[in-house]
Amino acid sequence: MRIVVAEENNQDKIIRERMADEILVKEKIDDKGNRWTKVYFGGGEHFKGWLAQCKELGEVQVEEIVSTGCKCFDEAGEKLYRIWVKMDTKKGDDLF
Repeated sequence: MRIVVAEENNQDKIIRERMADEILVKEKIDDKGNRWTKVYFGGGEHFKGWLAQCKELGEVQVEEIVSTGCKCFDEAGEKLYRIWVKMDTKKGDDLF
């Protein structure tokens, strides 16, 4: 029983650390100098809905994230993603 509880506590710690790290990821600049803003992190059906909505805003990039350590995603065989929206300095900056 103690081993199971220790494993669960360790799993919770890993997930908390990964989520804390993910919160810090907010934007990126590509090799052409374009600014991209992260608008979503997750997977499953929520990802599909977000992706459809983000495509309405303009150019998007999808980045697959390694789900190792996120037990629920690992066990379900689901993938994690980030959705990035390309920001136009003339419009859209006020969205985020």
